[in-house]
Amino acid sequence: MKLFDVYPLFDIEIARGKGCLVWDTNGNEYLDFYGGHAVISVGHSHPDYVRAISEQVSKLGFYSNSVKNSLQQTFADKLGIASGYDDYSLFLVNSGAEANENAMKLASFYNGKRRIVSFRHSFHGRTSAAVRVTDNPKIIAPINESLPVTYVMLNDIQAVETELRKGDVSSVIIEGIQGIGGIQLPDDEFIRKLRELCVKYEVVLIFDEIQSGYGRSGKFFAHQYSGIRPDIITVAKGIANGFPMSGMLISPMFTPIYGMLGTTFGGNHLACAAAIAVIDIITKEGLVENAAKVGSYLINSLKSIRCAGLKEVRGRGLMIGVEFEESIKEARTKLLFEEKVFTGIAGTNTIRLLPPLCLTMGEADEFLRRFERAVTKV
Repeated sequence: MKLFDVYPLFDIEIARGKGCLVWDTNGNEYLDFYGGHAVISVGHSHPDYVRAISEQVSKLGFYSNSVKNSLQQTFADKLGIASGYDDYSLFLVNSGAEANENAMKLASFYNGKRRIVSFRHSFHGRTSAAVRVTDNPKIIAPINESLPVTYVMLNDIQAVETELRKGDVSSVIIEGIQGIGGIQLPDDEFIRKLRELCVKYEVVLIFDEIQSGYGRSGKFFAHQYSGIRPDIITVAKGIANGFPMSGMLISPMFTPIYGMLGTTFGGNHLACAAAIAVIDIITKEGLVENAAKVGSYLINSLKSIRCAGLKEVRGRGLMIGVEFEESIKEARTKLLFEEKVFTGIAGTNTIRLLPPLCLTMGEADEFLRRFERAVTKV
């Protein structure tokens, strides 16, 4: 049987990892400045994480959500304290797309409306509603097109109000920081006004913090720079350091009803053990604060690099975009194969940096040396 060939692949196979380093099957060592799409939050093979999931799977990996699983409540309590949302409820599922799907469904249950406002260059996943609110027509199949969605430009509050005023919008979904869109930041004042408009027009405000949350921005959630509280927050990626898991943090304004949401694998024992270990490590090792400190250093250092064609460096914490005037394909290839650094891309001109939150200053300096060599060779 062949694999269904929908991913272009580098001819590299990663065999193991530790902290912010990975090694391929040929023994080559790489700096990991991508974290497998921002998934690796506490570092590869953290001993506390390995111990937690090993001990849990030796006892019980999975059982149905039809019986109690106290690990879910333990995790919810820890997440509430760490994030500042201990008065919210938690619903656990398996992927970022599934979290967004359920968030939009819950919003529609709540106010009985259908249309959704999303933003240009957004990405929210590949399931039915999640892909429809993603601004990429190439990945939206005809079966997805029936959901009414309006895309507006990020930070255009007048365009948002024009749509909300029509009275048929169920929810607004927005990323804390646009990831695939190129590390684009919503203005803090725009977010505050968006919060006010959603209250005014009885629209549910959903913050997709799947990539920008869990400490990556230098706060637990990127929207916390603005001081507002969304109605629903979706989380995934760094939540379990590579184990498939996601969730929704749900405002007290919503009333749960049996059967309105459901999941087979969501919140299973092994996933919860992984997530509890991650939140404990983040708290114990101060990784949110580390992301803020090391991220600020990286951003400022990247801005000081003198390189022809470097257009802009933007981001918060360890979610950083480096945009060039022209394609970065050659520079990224040099980074990977000559300098042995994994990075991501956004479009054709932006390199995305999403290293584990445990990144040290020494590792940041080593990256800067390799990055400067790669971009000045182009």
